Amino acid sequence: MSFDFPPALLFCPADRPDRFDKAAERSPAVILDLEDAVRPNDKAAARQALVAHPLDPNRTIVRVNPVDSPDFRLDVEALERTEYRFVMLAKAESASQLRALDGFAVIALCETAAGVIAANSLAAHESVVALMWGAEDLVASIGGSSSRRESGQYREVANFARSAVLIAAGAQRKAAIDAVHLEIDDLAGLSEEARDAAASGFSSSACIHPKQVPVILDAYKPGPNEIAWAQGVIGAAVGKRGVFRHEGQMVDEPVLRHAASIIRRADSSRKRNAS
Repeated sequence: MSFDFPPALLFCPADRPDRFDKAAERSPAVILDLEDAVRPNDKAAARQALVAHPLDPNRTIVRVNPVDSPDFRLDVEALERTEYRFVMLAKAESASQLRALDGFAVIALCETAAGVIAANSLAAHESVVALMWGAEDLVASIGGSSSRRESGQYREVANFARSAVLIAAGAQRKAAIDAVHLEIDDLAGLSEEARDAAASGFSSSACIHPKQVPVILDAYKPGPNEIAWAQGVIGAAVGKRGVFRHEGQMVDEPVLRHAASIIRRADSSRKRNAS
């Protein structure tokens, strides 16, 4: 099973079926959340809503509770009554946990110290199609109290985890999903973070509010100058052998791959806008 990861993935509480269709209208893909977005007393209602109010299974991911939680088995039982087959495992910490999700395509959420350390083995597992990281649970797992500085920038420990998960996913040619930006009204900060995510190699950025979706989609879309540069480099490479000079820049195979990545993102954006 493969999932076409668009740039924006919108979380929606699974106990709010009144929001399901709205979320699906506003975002190219939705994560129905059975974990943190749902209070303990509302978990059963969330599972009932998951079954009773289906969305497009090819555009929907379901986040389940951690394997060692009492809700996990009940989450899987509910999932088996649906057509959803793309599952995000909260607080994934070892490849052995994935046996409990046989038959599903898994997005492993590395949001604890143990999860970040296990990112390589999680990414290598055959059922895993993507890795995601989470800043707040990570910092809490090591006794910290804040993932960001007063400036809004991530602390070094969060940046380390972000990079480790991205590289582990890339090494296994799996998708990587960037963490949510919790400051809903900080659209400028979100845009900067999403642009960095796209340039760094993330496939998507998760978000928690519909108004964040267009900001992420725009950030992942290459600008006219980027596209012109990429087209120029690729065009200049025709007939060249090895390293060559183009407009004062040395161009080699990695630079050509950077240019090709920009063109792919631009093409994907055009296709989403046309559909």
